[in-house]
Amino acid sequence: MYRYTAVEELPTFVRDRPTVLAYAALACWTTWLYAFGPALALLRHELGFSYTTLGAYSALLSGGAAVAGAGFAAVARRVARGPLLWGSALGTSLAAGLFLLGRGIAVTMVGAGLLGLGGTVLLATLQAVLSDGHGERRERALTEANIGAAASAVLAPLALGASAASGLGWRAVLVLPAVGFGGLWLRYRHEPLPVPARSPEAHSRGGIPLACGMFAVLTAITVAVEFCLVYFGPQLLVGTGMSAAAAGTALSSNYLGILVGRVGGGWLTRAPGRSVVLLQASLAVTAAGFVLFWLSGAPVPAVVGLFVAGVGVANLYPLSLSLVLGAAEGHEDVANARTQLAAGVVSAAAPYLLGSLADAYGLRAGFGLEPVLLLGCLVLLLAGLRARR
Repeated sequence: MYRYTAVEELPTFVRDRPTVLAYAALACWTTWLYAFGPALALLRHELGFSYTTLGAYSALLSGGAAVAGAGFAAVARRVARGPLLWGSALGTSLAAGLFLLGRGIAVTMVGAGLLGLGGTVLLATLQAVLSDGHGERRERALTEANIGAAASAVLAPLALGASAASGLGWRAVLVLPAVGFGGLWLRYRHEPLPVPARSPEAHSRGGIPLACGMFAVLTAITVAVEFCLVYFGPQLLVGTGMSAAAAGTALSSNYLGILVGRVGGGWLTRAPGRSVVLLQASLAVTAAGFVLFWLSGAPVPAVVGLFVAGVGVANLYPLSLSLVLGAAEGHEDVANARTQLAAGVVSAAAPYLLGSLADAYGLRAGFGLEPVLLLGCLVLLLAGLRARR
């Protein structure tokens, strides 16, 4: 929640109980999200399916996210924040259980799709709770919340590998987020959550403003920028002379950069009104790091480039999402839902397009898609700011 000081009349940021709940719940969800890729590699080793099938799992996760985005606004008009949060947390936990405990391709694929569906409803709900509670200071709340997500990105693959190497097996560590949700429910189940600033009926009248729509597409493209680096970065590192195992490990430099960037973003957003400047700076840092990674033929500068790109990518999503919700003009749930829908579609399409370009012209040439995406982000940001004015 936030309050206004008597002297400066600026919102004071307060980490109340709903805020802490949202931060912790997001960390639980993103543990599953960032462990999904490494878990697929281990599942493929067990079930012996093809790379095409592996790609289908990722497409189902993104497809579930798109379905959630398409329906979230309608559901949020009818269901209060509390039941929506706990219901989606339960559904996501059951979907994760289906993916983890299933012993066939069909069952685990269903689990992957439901994981994307339930997890995205949960994500949109948590973002709505933070936006409802913090209003003009939402950029700080969203940035701080994603620090936990970045920590999950670093720790989840490491914990998964350690669990797989032990006698427990790789599935054991992925039970922990469900345990976390259970603990949060016991502690916060009676906690009232913030309500939207405007009545739910306001969300059903008219569409979102043009600027809000531009910012929503911008947010979706920032997700694609991150996913393309994560999915294909190790393959480009192999081209610098690294082994496949070393390249996979070196990808952690990108995750570490994301963690560093989000910690810095949490500090920089302590003062309100910096979203646009920080977003422009983040795009510049991302571009600089990517160019170093993309054009380098040696391992060390390429890994450094991945780290720098991670620092830049870190705050693209939370800052652009804060612009979406700030420009929604009473249609926050609709804007939130359309952002998740766009992100689900773009995060599935962009890596597929990059892979197709790589097959046709080579991976380094295929990565030429990244500068186009970054330029699109800048154009949408400037156009959205102009439309908002």
